[in-house]
Amino acid sequence: MSRIKEFNLPDLGEGLTEGEILAWLVKVGDVIELNQPIVEVETAKAAVEIPAKWAGQVRAIFHPEGTTVEVGTPIISIDTDPGAGPLDESTTGTPAADLPTPSAASLAAVEVAPSEGAVEPGLIGGPAPGGRTAVLVGYGPRTTAAKRRPRKGGVPAQATSAPAAPVQPAPVAPAPVVPVSPAPAANGNGPAGGLVLAKPPVRKLAKDLGVDLATLTGSGPLGSITREDVQRAASATPAAAEPLTVAAPATAVASFGADREQRIPVKGVRKLTAENMSRSAFTAPHVTEFLTVDVTRAMKALDRLRERREWRDVRVSPLLLVAKAVLLAVKRHPMVNSTWAGDEIVVKDYVNLGIAAATERGLIVPNIKDAGRLSLRELADAMTGLVQTAKAGKTSPADMSGGTLTITNVGVFGVDTGTPILPPGESAILAFGAVREMPWVHKGKVKPRQVTTLGLSFDHRIIDGELGSKFLRDIGDFLADPEAALLAWT
Repeated sequence: MSRIKEFNLPDLGEGLTEGEILAWLVKVGDVIELNQPIVEVETAKAAVEIPAKWAGQVRAIFHPEGTTVEVGTPIISIDTDPGAGPLDESTTGTPAADLPTPSAASLAAVEVAPSEGAVEPGLIGGPAPGGRTAVLVGYGPRTTAAKRRPRKGGVPAQATSAPAAPVQPAPVAPAPVVPVSPAPAANGNGPAGGLVLAKPPVRKLAKDLGVDLATLTGSGPLGSITREDVQRAASATPAAAEPLTVAAPATAVASFGADREQRIPVKGVRKLTAENMSRSAFTAPHVTEFLTVDVTRAMKALDRLRERREWRDVRVSPLLLVAKAVLLAVKRHPMVNSTWAGDEIVVKDYVNLGIAAATERGLIVPNIKDAGRLSLRELADAMTGLVQTAKAGKTSPADMSGGTLTITNVGVFGVDTGTPILPPGESAILAFGAVREMPWVHKGKVKPRQVTTLGLSFDHRIIDGELGSKFLRDIGDFLADPEAALLAWT
């Protein structure tokens, strides 16, 4: 077996066919361990760190940062036995330090990573030391054809001054293989080899502002570059800029050309969202119903819950009661939690509850697996973890797949309600509007009460008007008096 192995970009989630290399966590010549993170890749769903399939020494990096790579394309080669001495011409040519153009004889020694179904120990999906299974979150089958996008900046730079030529491994015919070594960082604070330390949101902000991270001196831990470093550098740049208002919490600046227009590439999360919403809007016949509810008792119940000793350190919000109301209403109307499958309707006995979240990469909908089996405290903890992970940009593809029912909380933006579009494969989505103090008829008198409006969109192929109305009514009844509903329904 050859000691030089090529690692192909794995399938990072259901339907994902490509990913953009955000940052290399290793460089040519580094000695790495099994399952050590080697590269950070942004897909249409999230940014993920990919672990090494083999221990050994990095021989070549085939694609620089910023390159979009198709699933199955080689991205790095690893010498799995670097202690065996230099490689002679009969195997892979000269040592990795030289990295000249490989000879024809060297091509036969290159072994491409095994395809799906042929999983070696230690690989993703295969057994790992200690009896564990090495699993990359979101690993699943491809469901769409891959579409290649042009590389940014043309052909990657070479690691040495010697001319490089495309390498064509014997088993497959991948893209031209050129060893790449990152350029030294200007700040001198990054790790050896010049990688700039910066989180993906900071890198995105720098790209939006036109700031070269390599020219900055990081003020964060271990010399990492922070958002403040990027913004400070951008404000010191004399280029004209105007503020751009976005829904995400990040502060961004739009750069306009002489025509006073800005062109933003559609990729990543926004690209996937556009494809999903277009497909859903034009395939599932949507119906939306609205219900305005007096939630004064629900807000008082939340206040009492926060005062309890065991809940004092728990994040409690009105969304928690909305989620609980949806889960209990699903038990009364299970057909709402289903999928249209052409010649059949698939009704599910589990609820993977999606919570729409606005992030710096765009709108994502991670879901809480089997949320219907959770207690109210477990549901609160799961929702808190979901929000924190989404804000940190670390939501995995697995957490965003398999959703069955979704809640979108438009009320946090001060919006009363809306007509949400169904996530593909789901039959209902609930919009939860802002809770406002309004004049309301209560016990025959007009009084100030806490009021909100719910908007339920559903697939009319599965859910008719009666079922949708009953489902929405039950959610409203719970929110109007959650304590009485819990006693009556459970």
